[in-house]
Amino acid sequence: MLAGAITGLVLVMFGRGMQTGTTTTPAADVVPKSIDIPSIDVEASLMELDLLKNGEVELPPYEKPKVAGWYTGSAVPGEKGASVIIGHVDTKTAPAVFYKLRHLRKGETVKVERSDGKVVEFKVDSIEQVHKDSFPAQRVYVEDGLKLVTCGGKFDYAKGEYLDNVIVYASQV
Repeated sequence: MLAGAITGLVLVMFGRGMQTGTTTTPAADVVPKSIDIPSIDVEASLMELDLLKNGEVELPPYEKPKVAGWYTGSAVPGEKGASVIIGHVDTKTAPAVFYKLRHLRKGETVKVERSDGKVVEFKVDSIEQVHKDSFPAQRVYVEDGLKLVTCGGKFDYAKGEYLDNVIVYASQV
C-alpha cells in the first residue's frame, strides 16, 4: 500500500513529467510480461500498474497473490531509467509472490521477459528493509536500475499493514 503513496509523493516532488520524460521505451507497445527469480522460486506474470487519481500507484489485486506489477510510469526493464516492480508479500491467508524477496542475496539473478521477446537479466546489488517513514523514494523511483518492492518487517494489526518495505536493487547484466 505504501509503495503507491510514495510514488505519488515522488511524482509531486520531482514533477509529473518525470514519469514520462525519462523513460526510454523502444516502442510504445513493449512492456514487461513476466519475472523469474530462480533462487527464491518466483515465476510470475506481470500486470501493468498505473497511477491512480489520488496520486498513488495501483497495486496488484489481492485476489491475484501470485501476480506482480510493473509501474507504467517507470522505465521498461532493460531501458535506461528506474524500473519498478511491486508485489505483495502475503494475503490474509497465504504467502504472495514476493514472500521470499527478503531472502535474495547480492549477486543472485532476476530475469524479466518483455513483450518483444527479449529477456533482460539483472544481478542483485543490494537488499534493504526500511521503515515506511524512511522510504528512499529518490533511489527507488528515479535512479537507474530494477527495483523490486514489497512490504516487510513487523505487522501493525491496528493499522492493518506492515511497518517496513523490503527493496531489492538490481543492475542489468
